[in-house]
Amino acid sequence: MSETALPKDDVRPVLDAPADLPVETAPPAVEQRRGNGLAIVALLLGAAGVAVGGWGVWQVRHLQANNQQQLSQVQALNDQAQSLKLNEQRLTARLEQMPAAEELDARSRLVTQLQGDQQRLNQRLETVLGASRKDWRLAEAEHLLRLASLRLSALQDISSAQALVQGADEILREQNDPGAFAAREQVAKTLVALRSTEQPDRTGLFLRLGALRDQVINLTELAPEYKDRGESLLGLTADGDGASRWAQWWDQISRYIRIDFNADKNVRPLLAGQSLSQVRLALSLALEQAQWAALNGQAAVYTQALAEARDVLKSNFNPDNPQSKVMLEQVAELSKQPVTVITPDLTGTLSTVQAYLERRNVNAEESVKPLAKPAASTTQEAMP
Repeated sequence: MSETALPKDDVRPVLDAPADLPVETAPPAVEQRRGNGLAIVALLLGAAGVAVGGWGVWQVRHLQANNQQQLSQVQALNDQAQSLKLNEQRLTARLEQMPAAEELDARSRLVTQLQGDQQRLNQRLETVLGASRKDWRLAEAEHLLRLASLRLSALQDISSAQALVQGADEILREQNDPGAFAAREQVAKTLVALRSTEQPDRTGLFLRLGALRDQVINLTELAPEYKDRGESLLGLTADGDGASRWAQWWDQISRYIRIDFNADKNVRPLLAGQSLSQVRLALSLALEQAQWAALNGQAAVYTQALAEARDVLKSNFNPDNPQSKVMLEQVAELSKQPVTVITPDLTGTLSTVQAYLERRNVNAEESVKPLAKPAASTTQEAMP
């Protein structure tokens, strides 16, 4: 717009100038326009050059960055190539150290053979361990039968012997062996015999005899003596009178004289003082001896001790006395109680079980001998 305004201002002086002067208008405007256009073109060219230069710099930097990235990638690839080369060298070294294919085949066959031998050895070990456990259990059954026989012979303890024999029978049943039929049959017969045998109550007899011993001290009293309780007038007389002397005389004579209205019956003398204590001691000792015999199963001693106690009661105490009569009846009743019992004999049962154990051991030894030879040959093959 400035270029179009300038010619209008220049035209006015030209119109006002004299006619004789020449008018020059066109050349300066053209030159000024050309100069402005050249400046603009130069500016545009400079801007384009700057843009081209900036774009070139950016391209250079971009190329440098790409080049640096490619260099790092190349370095990484070189490193990977080096590591691959090292791995290849290691693998090559290992392959060189590895045996040949024939040797590998031989070793694989040897490993297979060793695995088979190990399985067979494991099976044999399990068989041996199982047999040893069964042998331990059978030895326990034999020991139980021995204990039962000892309890019967020494203590005549039917209950304990029955429990022990029952335990031995359960062990034989666990074996599930047809060869143990004879042993189990004998054990069953022993159990039936023990169950049909009655166990004497020795503890009860011991306690009952002890109760009788406690009653011995109160069995009888001393000879009755006259005691002045105010019931007689003789006790009211003063000392020095004839009546008082009569009372003293009656007091003395009443210790030795007893009036019995049943004179036709057998009269027993009343014991007094030391004689009564000795009789009580003899009766207590007889009952104590019977206690010991009942507890230890001594039938002869038990019967003899109760017979002595019965004789002491009959010969020294009045049978009409309620206390002595009840004690005599109890002694007679206890003398009929058994303290011993005929126990079954466990010798045959123990012998049968022992024979079964011997046959089992012989069969086990015969089965183990053939298995020992392959094991020896296998070890000889493995040694080379």
